Amino acid sequence: MLRTYQAVLRGEVLEWIADKPRNLMPEQAVPVYVTILEERKSVLMVERGMRMAAALEQLAEMHGAIASLDPIQWEREVRQERTLPSRESDAD
Repeated sequence: MLRTYQAVLRGEVLEWIADKPRNLMPEQAVPVYVTILEERKSVLMVERGMRMAAALEQLAEMHGAIASLDPIQWEREVRQERTLPSRESDAD
């Protein structure tokens, strides 16, 4: 029966995390299979996804307030437009 042990691979050395194989001699060659876990990457992706979902929910809640804005008036207020000497204002 194959046993599974947790370890961290640093360069060419395995460092045992919890249980380690018993009766291993320091110079003994032991055949192993190593599976590289991408656990850290998937945890970060899940966390990022949750933050993105929360941000989208906030945007959805704000939709009513944003929909009532007049974009042209808002832009003029933000930009603090002034009339240019060479142009006349058609809006006034």
